[in-house]
Amino acid sequence: MLSRLGYDRFDVLGISWGGGLAQQVAFQYPRRCRRVVLVSTARGSLMVPAHPRVLAKMITPRRYVEPEYAMSIAAELYGGRLRDEPALVRELLHDRAKVSRRGYVMQLLAGAGWTSLPALPLIRQPVLILAGGDDPIVPLVNARIMHRLLPHSVLHVYDDGHLGLVTLADQLGPLVADFLSVVDEELA
Repeated sequence: MLSRLGYDRFDVLGISWGGGLAQQVAFQYPRRCRRVVLVSTARGSLMVPAHPRVLAKMITPRRYVEPEYAMSIAAELYGGRLRDEPALVRELLHDRAKVSRRGYVMQLLAGAGWTSLPALPLIRQPVLILAGGDDPIVPLVNARIMHRLLPHSVLHVYDDGHLGLVTLADQLGPLVADFLSVVDEELA
């Protein structure tokens, strides 16, 4: 698609499950993928998991199909500012698209059968890792492990939860923009 649109090189940003996809793209297309931003993400199936109480809420698509349930568990699931700001929960979750059960199961299966762990040392692009200090879904230790394994990574820990890129957009947006605005020489 990017070739058809006329882009030879590109940057990729992935949040949560999308961070796994971003890692795969960086690994598969090292000459085309220039820079990588990973937000609230881990290495797939070989990660330090969330607390079982959080995993129990993640295993079902109920939070996507029942708005009241989503509101009731948002603080525990996403952490950070959502723990103390119920109005923010309503703002973020008020207009959510419904998710098909089949699609949700496919996403779970994709995550369960994939890991970036052996590929991380081979990713040569500059990588910005953004991780929340209070992320119940992806514990912070995962970002620290990725940072140690990615040879050209920078880790920024922010004081918020899983949805920090949204809830702290005014703080994290400029950080991402600065990282992506660097003009790189061609990677060898």
